[in-house]
Parts: sequence; C-alpha cells; structure tokens
Amino acid sequence: MAVGIGIAATSCEGYLDITPDGQVKRDEMLATNEGVEDALYGVYAKLRNTTLYGQEMYFSSLEIMSQTLYCYGNTGVTALGQYDYNNTSVKNVFAMVWNDMYNNISNVNSVLNAPLVEGATAYPTNIYKGEALALRAMMHFDLMRLFAEQITVNPNAKGIPYATEFSLKTPDFETLAENYNHVLADLQEAELLLADEGEYENTTSFMSDRQIHLNLHAVRALMARVYLTKGDKDKALEYAEKVIAQSGRQLKTKTEVINDVAGVLSKKECLFGVYFSGFYTQVSAKLQQTVSYSSLDLRGDFMEMYEKGVSGLDFRTTAYFTSVDLGGTAKYRLSKFTDIYDLQNNASARPTDLIQGINMIRLPEMYYIAAECLLDRDYQKALDYFNAVVTNRGLDALSGAGEETLTQEVINTERYKEMIGEGQTFFNMKRQNLSIPSYDNSVTYRPEDGIYVVPIPDSEYENRN
Repeated sequence: MAVGIGIAATSCEGYLDITPDGQVKRDEMLATNEGVEDALYGVYAKLRNTTLYGQEMYFSSLEIMSQTLYCYGNTGVTALGQYDYNNTSVKNVFAMVWNDMYNNISNVNSVLNAPLVEGATAYPTNIYKGEALALRAMMHFDLMRLFAEQITVNPNAKGIPYATEFSLKTPDFETLAENYNHVLADLQEAELLLADEGEYENTTSFMSDRQIHLNLHAVRALMARVYLTKGDKDKALEYAEKVIAQSGRQLKTKTEVINDVAGVLSKKECLFGVYFSGFYTQVSAKLQQTVSYSSLDLRGDFMEMYEKGVSGLDFRTTAYFTSVDLGGTAKYRLSKFTDIYDLQNNASARPTDLIQGINMIRLPEMYYIAAECLLDRDYQKALDYFNAVVTNRGLDALSGAGEETLTQEVINTERYKEMIGEGQTFFNMKRQNLSIPSYDNSVTYRPEDGIYVVPIPDSEYENRN
C-alpha cells in the first residue's frame, strides 16, 4: 500500500484540534505544502466520524429512513423509522450530523482561505484547492439533501447556510436554488483545477492512492449526482458518461463481487472512498452482530427483490448477505461491508493492494444515472447501460420488450439492490418524491407526511440570537 495512506491515518490529528482561536498556529501550519496536505488529510479523516459517513450518513440512519434496516425494541431507531423528528434521540443524532459537518466545512474553508491555496492555479496547489472545493461542495450537498426540500418539488424552497469562511459561526440561510449554484460553482472550479492531476499521479505520497482523494473523476461523478438531483438530466448524463468513458474504472464481473466492498475500497469500481482502518468496528457492532436493541436487522422481504422475476443468478445475494442461526431460525445480516480479514482475526493476510475504508461513490451509480437520463430519449442506449451492470452481477440481460421493459421503477429496484446499505436509497426516493413502505409493510409513509425534510437543529437558531 502506498505511503499516502499511512500519512492520512496519522498526520491529521493536530489539525483537527485547531479552532479559529488558534489563528497564529493555523496560519503557520498552512504556509507550507506539507501543512496544507496534513490539513486536507484531517478533513478526509473527519468524514469517517460515526456522526458522518462512518455510520449515520452511510449504513445507519439513512438506511433506517429508507426502511431497509430496523431494530425491534430500540426506541430511538423506531422513532427514526417512523420519521418522528421531534423525538429527543432522533434530534440528537441530526444535531450532531449538522454540527460535525459544518465543523468539517470550516476546516476545509481554512485550507481554501490560506494564501498558499486561495489563488492557486498551478501544481501542486491547484490540486489542493480542487480537492478542498469538491469536499466543501459534497458536504453542503448532503446537508441540503437531508435538511431541505427536494428542489424539483419546490423550486422556491429554503436552503441551508453555505459556508465559505473559516469560522465556527455559520453564515445566513439562503434559498435552495442559491445552494445549488454554490455547489455546482465549487465543483466546476474543482474540475478545472484537477484537470491535469493525471500527469502527477504517484509522483508524491499525496498524489498516490487517488481513490482516497476527491479526484477529477470523483468530482465529475458528484456533478452527475448533483445535476440529477437538481433535475437537469442533460448535464447529469453528460457527466455520468464522462466518468464511464474516461475514469479508467470498470464494472467488476460477477465472480469479483464477493468481498469487493467488504471493508475495503472496490479495486475496479470505487471512484472515491474514505480511508478507514477502523470501519470494521462500526460495521460489526451494528450489522454483523445480532445483539438485541443494538444491531440493525434487514427488512423481512428484502430478498424478494433479488429473486423475484429475475433470470440468472444474482451474485450479490451471497456477496452482500449472510445467514446466521438464532435458536433454530435463520436470520440474514447485511454483511456487505464486513471485512473478512478482521472477522477471521487474520488482518495480516489482507492483500497489500487493498485499501480499507468506505466506498463513497462507485461506478455502477453512473450507469444507473445514464440509463435514467436516456430512458425517454434513447431507449436502446438506456437499456445497454442498465444491462451492463446487471449482466456483470450474474443476471441475464433485460430484453427491453414486453414484461422485460425497462422503466424507472426497474432502474430504482436495481439501484436499490446494488447500493443497499450505502446511504443513497433514501435520497433517491426523496429525489423522486416516492412513498416508502415500512420495513414490515404494515404502513406506507407518504412524502406529504413530512418524511423527507429533517428539521434544522434547534441549536442552530439559538446560536443566532
């Protein structure tokens, strides 16, 4: 494994202790390339917090909200699964998400406001600035998706504060449309700044292991995701196809699905991931173990999606799930992210070319975006993109006619099956304003019931008084 990962794991700690009160120390640190790199590693490291993508914004809260996971008897999980955003436990979770995300946005703004980076146009500072802008855009975008309405449902929706300065005080709220303008402006500038990164790949430790950095192709993938959510299918298609054609990433074959994302970044498909050697500890406690009131269970009918009406053998069913015996009853676990080497207490046997961590953006999503965007304009091409994924998962290609017609619902189902547990299903449902059947199918939650907008934490308003 390249040296960059070791630096990412160790050099960030001092930076994460820096606050705006420590101005002199901060300025000294960010006056050198090494200091800026350490600061960026710190921002990436904080993404793996349990309040962010190390848990809540990945396999936990967002998957409970999509009704994929639940925990019988856990009052906090039950309240979240019922979209009871006034529940104290639920409010506390989202207050931490909000505060920690903005704290990390402030960290990345510290880099962007540093003189060394602010006016960057040439290597290596252009790389620093490009990654920092992309990080700022990504974090704001996920806050928007969680705490604001869907813009295609309400174009005049209130947005969130878009922070561009290093400060513990968040700026004023703005409209969601203004939020999108800021996110896309940051990503567009990042794309330009990172355009020549390939020339310098593997020349330094910072330029190695580009999967754990918001690299050029990950930025374009983010743009595809943002444009699709915004309702601009032309631009979403443009960027999804750029990633498919130019990223150098490939769809893994059906025999490569096993353990491909099990606590490690997918070697073929990961466009961006967060390095996290301790991910197993989080995943094991919540998903692998079967401790009552603590671990998360899969909805009862999840396997029907993988088996009903399909032709072929879906290799994801054995790659993503395991069955454990509980008093003579078989119970499935979402073992998709469980590092098999840690599970078997054999970490030393893990191949050195595997990077431990969280897959944040993977190539299949770009195929689903392209298929959806082309569905009404070039049906055959949409079908080709869709079939590219399913055939690489072991299923027979959809013929595209009769009962095998490709529809938005078919794409949604396939996307769900592929990305289960990765924190994207709830957002995909929200984008389309879909109703959500509960994990036990006893009730259907409707968009008009307020399920899709998490209230801004009370502390945000209190701090402004």
